[in-house]
Amino acid sequence: MLGVAIEPERRGEEQRLSDCLHKLVAEDPCVRVEHHASVNETVLYGMGELHLRMMLERMAERYGVHVKTHPPSIPYRETVTKRAEGHCRHKKQTGGAGQFGEVYLKVEALQRGTGFEFVDEVVGGAIPHQFIPAVEKGVRQVLGEGAIAGYPLQDVRVIVYDGKYHPVDSKEVAFVSAGRKAFLDAIAQAGPIVLEPIVRVDITAPSGSMGDITGDLATKRGRINGNNALPGNRVTIGALVPLAELNEYQSRLKSLTGGEGTYTMELSHYDPVPPRKQQGTHHSVQAEGGAGVALEYSILQGT
Repeated sequence: MLGVAIEPERRGEEQRLSDCLHKLVAEDPCVRVEHHASVNETVLYGMGELHLRMMLERMAERYGVHVKTHPPSIPYRETVTKRAEGHCRHKKQTGGAGQFGEVYLKVEALQRGTGFEFVDEVVGGAIPHQFIPAVEKGVRQVLGEGAIAGYPLQDVRVIVYDGKYHPVDSKEVAFVSAGRKAFLDAIAQAGPIVLEPIVRVDITAPSGSMGDITGDLATKRGRINGNNALPGNRVTIGALVPLAELNEYQSRLKSLTGGEGTYTMELSHYDPVPPRKQQGTHHSVQAEGGAGVALEYSILQGT
């Protein structure tokens, strides 16, 4: 399915848009709508460009809902590449009771796709047991916001191994702040990088178009996995391609195959963004105000 991110043209019409989308989904089983809370982005999925165009026209003409559209955001991620340590002492003194919490932790890179692990190795009561969840809460705040480009962190193990507390001034809020800042301190020294989603693409097209298709995929940093001949002088081509390179690929494939090519794709894995593109990725999210991730692609299809 092909998706497009939508938002109402005028502020305050979010509820009208929501009601309209519910009606579209009820009327047409081929329509799907997903909302991604991390960036407050709503994505409308249809069976192709024509189908989406018809849905947008129906929203405007039948329901009076006008929207702005843009391509869905690419679901980049962040991770670390080496082990590092971080430390923070949070100390705040006011006229009354103060705040105090000190955290020492380590970060380690995990295998791609592992996710996140939080390990408590504090001994001797250096940090009382009731404050460990507060440290984890501070760490998880950074996981969602990212550390270098605003994208969520993954494949990281955090080990809290030491700290200090005050019998009067230590509070949950102090250890939340100390855990967050200690994690940021560690990440800055752990070789943070941006990861990009790699999708598995299967293209079906006339045999005569195979050379043009494989050549075009090569310009998109694609890696060809193989091809199989089909009856009717057709062929299937399998490849791994960065999702960021496939913007408007449906139109490109039609151009290469005279409108006879189709493709499907699904998320394969995440790989580091090439070094020459890392800095550009950082700049793009800063320009967007820290937009972060919009889409969690479980299965993507294009026709």
